[in-house]
Amino acid sequence: MNSASLALQTALVGAVAANADITTATGGSPRVFDDIPPATPYPYISVGHTLERDWSTGTEDGREHTVTLHVWSRAPGRRQVHEIAALLRATLHQADLLLTGHRLVNLRHEFTEARREPDGETYRALVRFRAVTEPL
Repeated sequence: MNSASLALQTALVGAVAANADITTATGGSPRVFDDIPPATPYPYISVGHTLERDWSTGTEDGREHTVTLHVWSRAPGRRQVHEIAALLRATLHQADLLLTGHRLVNLRHEFTEARREPDGETYRALVRFRAVTEPL
């Protein structure tokens, strides 16, 4: 059986990469990465912290996931990271994604946090989602 966490990540990245508004906001190409290539231009989105926990009942198997997507920008101020974060929320909150080997029970936005990085010129938004999956 394949990993529920990996199946969820693959579906999330696919949905983000397929969204034309996000593609436009990140410079005209779908810039969403698990492993960020060197010299990637800003802005872009990366997969951050993921967590998978048992969410089984007495009769059914299930997994609870938290997935954090990071929005990176060097535009002045937090506006760009907030705008891209809002597009992520609109695309993924309560989305009905198809997962390989698993069924997505629900997917919900938990929070968005925007901050300036210690270098003083990079901004990052953390966009956290919670999901529950069941094996097929």
